Amino acid sequence: MNTPLDRRRFISRAIVASTVAASASSGISLIGEDKKTLRIGLLSAGSYGASYTGTPQPRTRGSHHGTAFATTFNGFDEEKVKAFKGTFVRATKHIDGAKVVKVWDPNRDDAAALADVCSIPTVADSPEACIQDVDLALIVDDGSGEQWKYAEAALRAGVPTFCDKPLAMNAKDAAKIAFIAKETGTKFMSASSLRFIPDVLKMKEDMQKLGKIRLCTVTGPGDLIYYGIHALSMAYALLGPGVISAHNVGRENGNIVRLRHQSDLDILLIVGAREYMNAGFSIQLHGEKGSLRVEPSLKDLYTYLLENFLDLVLHDKVTVPIDEEVEVIAALEAGRVSLDTGKEVMLKEVM
Repeated sequence: MNTPLDRRRFISRAIVASTVAASASSGISLIGEDKKTLRIGLLSAGSYGASYTGTPQPRTRGSHHGTAFATTFNGFDEEKVKAFKGTFVRATKHIDGAKVVKVWDPNRDDAAALADVCSIPTVADSPEACIQDVDLALIVDDGSGEQWKYAEAALRAGVPTFCDKPLAMNAKDAAKIAFIAKETGTKFMSASSLRFIPDVLKMKEDMQKLGKIRLCTVTGPGDLIYYGIHALSMAYALLGPGVISAHNVGRENGNIVRLRHQSDLDILLIVGAREYMNAGFSIQLHGEKGSLRVEPSLKDLYTYLLENFLDLVLHDKVTVPIDEEVEVIAALEAGRVSLDTGKEVMLKEVM
């Protein structure tokens, strides 16, 4: 069955698109009746610098997300990968029917290196040039926590846009880009890949037997906002939005945040720096009739994320409403403010 796609919404001309069909060997295929390929502009994908804490860091060649996104659509030349001096993640599942045709990075040489390995034909000179004559834009987590700034030009140009996690490092900045997305009516998505991995989706089915959920505990490594978004997003995938306050009773590098949810339940978010607390990702639900716990497999997580964005682009399927993602950022920010003040912080205080 083929599903019609009105591309006038994002490239001002109509074509016919396809279904997103599963393939056991190579992922999904987007090739439709017209045999046209979706053209992707990949932004801030060639290098990475962990500056999200506010301390500028030099950008180094390659990034987990940038290389994984590029190889998901374009594949890679294995011999060239061997000569690539930097971080390079090879996707093990592929999406056919879409190709990265442009790449941009503040370090042009790094963008060119990625383009060479992944057969990306154009290295753009600016973010604005990277979203011209493309069908959708992928903005990569580059370590800055400010990649959301590249989304405005794409949204105002009507180009469907994915902005990598975290949408922003504070709720007000997240709300700014959400406003532009709604103002322009351009399709937009930002999310953690952990929302979509099979273990979490299976848990959503299994949780029905627990009755009313009273407590959800999620753990993860890293900075509270920058990496904590992965752990908290698993809880949102299962429980939905509705967090109203945060109280962090932990310490620097070891956050223990009680998030009060309007649905008469609490989420306990535990996020610690790797050198302080080497925790992996986990989620546990406690309900009236029992408990469930999962340590999810992270295999192919980027492919599941990109599939959901393409479902939005092609089929108008909204899996993560933009206001919900803003709330996730607000909950994390409130947890950070609570650690500083020692008090419970209402989400409305940081919005």
